[in-house]
Amino acid sequence: MPRTRAKVTQSDIARALRAVAQAKVQATIEIDPSGTIRIKLGPPDTASAKVEPNEWDEVVVVTAGRQKACKCRA
Repeated sequence: MPRTRAKVTQSDIARALRAVAQAKVQATIEIDPSGTIRIKLGPPDTASAKVEPNEWDEVVVVTAGRQKACKCRA
């Protein structure tokens, strides 16, 4: 069974990244499952981004036989 053709190629993504870099602006690049590439100018919209707790946010650090848990924030 032959593979299907990629909707978005690595060169398409690189072209979008280069365009944003050349314009010297802040932008967010979104790629839809349908293959549409959208470049939104301006800083990223952090209000709409949902930050859910992750089980890996708490890291256990083992040093010299002692365990210490620390909360990591991104």
